[in-house]
Amino acid sequence: MQINPQELAEGIRSGDRRALAKGITLVESTRADHREAAARLLELIMPYTGISIRLGISGVPGVGKSTFIESFGNHVISQGHRLAVLAVDPTSALSGGSILGDKTRMETLARHPDAYIRPSPAGQTLGGVTRRTRETLLLCEAAGFDVIIVETVGVGQSETAVAQMTDMFLLLLLPGGGDELQGIKRGIMELADLILVNKADGDQQAAANRTVADYRMAVHFLHPRSRHWQVQVEPLSALQGEGVQKIWQTVEEYRQVLGDAGEIESRRAAQARAWMWSETADSLLGELKENEVVKALVDQLEADVTAGRIPATVAAKQLVEAFLG
Repeated sequence: MQINPQELAEGIRSGDRRALAKGITLVESTRADHREAAARLLELIMPYTGISIRLGISGVPGVGKSTFIESFGNHVISQGHRLAVLAVDPTSALSGGSILGDKTRMETLARHPDAYIRPSPAGQTLGGVTRRTRETLLLCEAAGFDVIIVETVGVGQSETAVAQMTDMFLLLLLPGGGDELQGIKRGIMELADLILVNKADGDQQAAANRTVADYRMAVHFLHPRSRHWQVQVEPLSALQGEGVQKIWQTVEEYRQVLGDAGEIESRRAAQARAWMWSETADSLLGELKENEVVKALVDQLEADVTAGRIPATVAAKQLVEAFLG
């Protein structure tokens, strides 16, 4: 079937959810003809992007990210906003499959006409985001969604990828105190603009309060992501909706402070440059792997590296030299 990027762009701009879904499927495709159409689609919608608050949300499995997003999202919509959630599910290294169950975990939000939830498999991409999450974010902005949430797989060293495409990074933690403080990686902590201790209710209320106090002390020893913003630590009960209103007020305050300082604009510009070079590297690697001269060398070089006859750096240099002719 022939894809018409112009018609697709017009459908997305008009708020057609089917057109948006088709557009996202198109940008996620790896087919060469689809990549060309996707590039044209992105060019057409670019003037209508950049209007949203872009939020990244991360946390260990079981911390309650989906419960929080549903509670938070319903509150954001009640304030007159339109919300898109880009939820990335882990991909099995063995089968390549993903459960993609985010819509079932956010049942009321998924049914709301002003919300759009798009689950996608992480594939082989590090950082808990798909390679095409940035393009999907732009399509959602062009469709009129003015709050975009990128929910990532979980906390890890490569999780910093989400910070390279969002304005504000929220880190969800469980009540745990000092032991948990030791277990969280410093790099993730320094990326966080807002730290939320979830499940601050019932029997865990006291533990949550202690954890909040521990982290409020800890953040003073970390290098802040922005010189205009002091990282805040707040308790939260996503299940009961307690603390959600204050979190949204904090997000609005953050956007106001960094917006007035010009930092959101400069940060997005830096993100765009980093994205360009990332895409360049990915494209060059794809071209290299498809090069016939390179293909002829791969089997022997892989065998030499596996057997320990040559180091990987030498093999890589030979592949690049063969590719460049």
